[in-house]
Amino acid sequence: MTDPVRAERRVEGAIIRAGAQRESTTTDQRLLESRGANDWVHTDPWRVLRIQSEFVDGFGTLAELGPAVSIFGSARASRDDPIYAITEQLAAKLVGAGLSVITGGGPGIMEAANKGATEAGGVSVGLGIELPFEAGLNPYVNLGINFRYFFARKTMFVKYAQGFVVMPGGFGTFDELFEALTLVQTRKVTSFPVVLIGRTYWQGLLDWLGSQPAACGYISDGDLDLLHMTDDLDEVVDRMRSHPVSTEIARRPE
Repeated sequence: MTDPVRAERRVEGAIIRAGAQRESTTTDQRLLESRGANDWVHTDPWRVLRIQSEFVDGFGTLAELGPAVSIFGSARASRDDPIYAITEQLAAKLVGAGLSVITGGGPGIMEAANKGATEAGGVSVGLGIELPFEAGLNPYVNLGINFRYFFARKTMFVKYAQGFVVMPGGFGTFDELFEALTLVQTRKVTSFPVVLIGRTYWQGLLDWLGSQPAACGYISDGDLDLLHMTDDLDEVVDRMRSHPVSTEIARRPE
């Protein structure tokens, strides 16, 4: 059962608010809102310092993490959902291969990944975010950071991982998936595998990418090769281990 006290909490970076102390909007929402014509002059420059502090905290905390893999998936997956157990098993296998596990630190698939990593004796990272419907990091995180801004948090997912594993999920999962693909396609990151777990769930997406964007010329046929789909957990581990973090900067063809 959900702890009613915990459910009332909102984590805002290092700050916890509950009850009457909760803000009605999130930090990201306030940043992106349009106010009066000149209000931003008095507020946004000061926000830069808070944004800077999030990057400093993230870089400082994760600098010595070592090889790691980011796992994404639905926050709504229940603990009796088969994909929850599969995610636990995958996280444990990754730890057994010498890799740390990074998640968004929330419930569902994220919790399963953190649980599998922690119980296997590995480093279980949670990168939390201020949301109106989540109450902080799950209890299986053993190295955690709470962020106010999505863009700072998403930088950490990519910077400190050598690959993404994407479990079934919703809009947030799709966002992380397609951002990763865009970064690889545009050579902002190199040697970065993106693996989809769950053929039944993801096959329709791959079919659509081939029959619509690729067929219309909006993406190249080779772009589909940036994605790999499998249900074999050992294959996932092998792919992640065979793509160490590259220290070379990719060069565009002349």
